[in-house]
Amino acid sequence: MAKVAISGPALPSGRKEHCCMKTFLAAALLCLSFALPVTARADEDAFSGLTTTQFNVIATSVSQIAQEGGPRALPVLRALSDHKLFAAKEGDGLFIQTDSGWQDARTGAAATPDPEMVRPVRLNNHVRQAVAAAEAQLQLIAGTPAERQAAATLLYQRHDPAMLPAIDAALGKTDDASLKTMLQDARAATLLTPGAPPSDEQTQRQAVATLYAAGGLDARGVLTQATTSEALAPATRKDAQDAVASIDRSLRLWGFGQDAFYGLSLGSVLLLAAMGLAITFGVMGVINMAHGELMMIGAYTTWLTQRAVMSVAPSLGSFSLILAVPAAFLVCGALGILIERGLIRFLYGRPLETLLATWGLSLILQQVIRSLFGPTNVAVITPSWLSGSFHLGGLEITLNRLAIMIFAIAVMGGLMLVLRRTSLGLEMRAVTQNRRMAALMGIHTARVDALTFGLGSGIAGLAGVAVSQIDNVSPNLGQNYIIDSFLVVVFGGVGNLWGTLAAAMTLGVGGKALEPIVGAVSGKILILVLVILYIQRHPRGMFPLRGRGVES
Repeated sequence: MAKVAISGPALPSGRKEHCCMKTFLAAALLCLSFALPVTARADEDAFSGLTTTQFNVIATSVSQIAQEGGPRALPVLRALSDHKLFAAKEGDGLFIQTDSGWQDARTGAAATPDPEMVRPVRLNNHVRQAVAAAEAQLQLIAGTPAERQAAATLLYQRHDPAMLPAIDAALGKTDDASLKTMLQDARAATLLTPGAPPSDEQTQRQAVATLYAAGGLDARGVLTQATTSEALAPATRKDAQDAVASIDRSLRLWGFGQDAFYGLSLGSVLLLAAMGLAITFGVMGVINMAHGELMMIGAYTTWLTQRAVMSVAPSLGSFSLILAVPAAFLVCGALGILIERGLIRFLYGRPLETLLATWGLSLILQQVIRSLFGPTNVAVITPSWLSGSFHLGGLEITLNRLAIMIFAIAVMGGLMLVLRRTSLGLEMRAVTQNRRMAALMGIHTARVDALTFGLGSGIAGLAGVAVSQIDNVSPNLGQNYIIDSFLVVVFGGVGNLWGTLAAAMTLGVGGKALEPIVGAVSGKILILVLVILYIQRHPRGMFPLRGRGVES
């Protein structure tokens, strides 16, 4: 069968050109229709990337928000880091959830999205890092002085080369000397980080000098990395090596100072724990193994005082620790008098029996506390004015430990005033030096014994208040301090407060100095051996009381 070719009539030249034009226009419109969404996406604001589910797009959007700034940048980024930023499942809606309702993330105006139609904006480590850097960049410009300082510190610790323009911009806008110093440190660390923009040798060496002047572990880490960086000049690497060696020497010296501070704070705790024991042991010769439990009761009194204040007057919650001081002293002092009148007075002259009796009493007190409050720890809240720390050169001074040191000195000062400026103190010293002669002179030794035991127990309660700020409050609290307390009393000299002070500080600082060398447990053993050897040569301790040998 022959093939038949079907063809239309030939088109004139003009109509052919017109048809080609129509085809070209149609293709252009089709391409434009595909290009329109791309153009629209390019014209969208920086917040639009947060509505996607792709982590890279979200992180890019976070960086763009930081670069553009604006009044809504920080609130949106903070909401994102707090998991309070939500995106619409359809569309580009972005909302912040607050305690009072919803806000439009872009405008801050009140909004009423359907909770079923929104989802939280996704976060991962990459996005969190981008948010932290973006917040720091924005806070450098628009934050409060404290926020700007925190942002500069974060940039110094991160030393991200991408943040170098933000650091330079902030340096040009601030007049705060401390902030400028931190920003200069951040800039120097960033310039020495791999991936930083190229710089000349003079700039690099200046950055090394800046970090050397800053010192600390952060600067040492950057300088250590700079010693092997091929992107830096050889002279810069040599300067970095010298700076690292010098910083290491400085850190060792500051480390000794930090250990000394911790040793003094430990010595203050031991002083508080041993002062009451020094009085009762020195005056009455009673080996009170329940002294640690009196400390524990003082700590529980602190906890109960805090709960009572928070339930009655929550606005005074930050002062509850101050109110706990007299409460713990009175509770433990009254309990001490009760123990002396009900148990100890029948055992005078028999130290071994007092040891056994008070040890049994300690077990009873522990079980009573377990039955009343349970075997687990209770949470004693540290007030805001005792929280945190500050730096003194290379030392980190924690406020709670510093407060315990001051508190211990104040308690010792008050106790010495009682002993030297009151009639009770005079009678206590007389009984301490010669009980029989004091009784012949008309001193009621039984009354002195009761008040002395109550005073020592009250001081144990004050020690419990202090220990509650640095240790777990549980029924076993006192067992951690009773042995060390007796060691302090015997080492310093029975009944001598100056000896108790010297022994507490010696054991505290010595123990902390030995810990980095031989370990905590071995350090305690070595300290115990040294004390035993010392007592072999000086049986009455470092500061023995005069006149005790006169007793018969």
